[in-house]
Amino acid sequence: MDLDTSDELLLDIQHLHTAFRVHDHFYDAVDDVSLTLHKNEILALVGESGSGKSTLATSIIGLHNPRNTKVTGDIMYNELNLVGLSEALFNRIRGNDIGMIFQDPLSALNPLMRIGDQIAETLVYHTKLSEKEREARVLELLDQVGIPDPPLTAHQYPHELSGGMRQRVMIAIAIACKPPIIIADEPTTALDVTIQAQILDLLEDIQKEIGSGILLITHDLGVVAETADTVAVMYSGQIVEQGTVYQVFENPLHPYTRSLLRSMPQADSDDEELHVIQGTVPSLVNMERSGDRFAPRIPWIPESAHEANPVLHEAEPGHLVRCTCYKTFYFPDEKPEAAAAGAAGNNVQNPSEGA
Repeated sequence: MDLDTSDELLLDIQHLHTAFRVHDHFYDAVDDVSLTLHKNEILALVGESGSGKSTLATSIIGLHNPRNTKVTGDIMYNELNLVGLSEALFNRIRGNDIGMIFQDPLSALNPLMRIGDQIAETLVYHTKLSEKEREARVLELLDQVGIPDPPLTAHQYPHELSGGMRQRVMIAIAIACKPPIIIADEPTTALDVTIQAQILDLLEDIQKEIGSGILLITHDLGVVAETADTVAVMYSGQIVEQGTVYQVFENPLHPYTRSLLRSMPQADSDDEELHVIQGTVPSLVNMERSGDRFAPRIPWIPESAHEANPVLHEAEPGHLVRCTCYKTFYFPDEKPEAAAAGAAGNNVQNPSEGA
């Protein structure tokens, strides 16, 4: 998709840190993340489980327990900083200005409330619609998200619906007040391929209709390629690469991005073996806070190739990559000379140095 960068800025996240208390210490699960979301944009946030994606989402809408969590930095929405916002103000924003589609609809929906009542709850809180108008709006929303029999579904309970139907109900709740921002946290997890495609098409249709900006959180790069405008790759709480979908998929730079893409099945490849990324995402407590956090998972790359304190560099306009190790990175089955030659043409600049 082509993103019109002149579109209105909806969300401006700068130097966000979200730290969780483990025993007597706080550890950053989101570590100095800066992102922007514009009207009519789908921004995909990708990475393995444990990378900090969902923590970033719940930081935006203030769903962390302040006793065990520290959130610092800036999350600007309509000249209002959401960091440190009171619960009363957050309640006015959630649902009305920012809609959230949670990863597991069965646990997010109230098992004791009928579907229609759960959708209407948002309308009761944020609108002045009469009861009759709310009932009509509920049926309209169920129809909009592709529910075949809205009146019947409105009187059912969550356990009576399939996974795909429950996800559609979650989307109906999220868009009930036509919020300018929608956060979709793994909206197609545990759904079969056909239903996944329907849900993604539905999100795109809704975005076009109400002009919202969507933060799409996923680990599925196929979903990103099909749906998103821009993409940020997250690893161990940090953004390691960021750019348009075309930039990141056509010219992936960071070793982590390249490893993720190589792990995807390729329809045009005869190679039956998929690339396996060594190791796992480190836990908060055991995470190395200095140096390249992905370095332990690519041990064949010498330590000298990594920056002591990796920062984001601009490899081309709008295409950012953390650490300069990508210039010498290669996979074990590649010739390092060829990999180095392929990266040598990139003129890397630090944005703070006037890129």
